[in-house]
Amino acid sequence: MKFETTLLKGSYIISLNPFYDNRGGFVRTFCKKEFETINHTKEFVQLNQSYNTKKGTIRGMHYQVRPFSEIKLVRCIRGSVYDVIIDIREGSPTFLQHISVELTAENKRMLYIPEGFAHGFQTLEDNTELVYHHTEYYYKDADAGLNYLDPAFNIKWPLPVSVISEKDQENKLITNTFKGI
Repeated sequence: MKFETTLLKGSYIISLNPFYDNRGGFVRTFCKKEFETINHTKEFVQLNQSYNTKKGTIRGMHYQVRPFSEIKLVRCIRGSVYDVIIDIREGSPTFLQHISVELTAENKRMLYIPEGFAHGFQTLEDNTELVYHHTEYYYKDADAGLNYLDPAFNIKWPLPVSVISEKDQENKLITNTFKGI
């Protein structure tokens, strides 16, 4: 695995090293020892998979509030996504800044998202699937989100939105009183 730092401290784009032979291929997606090199020591306690039937679907921008903040490890296993994270850590020098990365089944890249980040994506193909690893359990009362169109972030989504949940559409714009988590 190759861990590439991003402009947002603590987040990484991870490139995997697939092995191919006459049977097909094999790739390691997690190794505790290798993740220790980026100071990851928390246990992944929940794994989720999302299925997205339509190109242009947006999910996000999701996070959990303290004390249920979580690290996420996201990988696209079918199709492709434009994946976005926003730094919402109070006092961070990159507060409210975001990065985006294309994750595809073919490029086998993953995104490591530290605590204190909002996360979302837009599908670039029909029938796209993602797998998420979480270091915290889902708590409905800790579930929160930011508006995916908030001008404070100026995210340039690559496609028109085809599908978005009512819940995600109703996320409010941040105000100058938003201090982060």
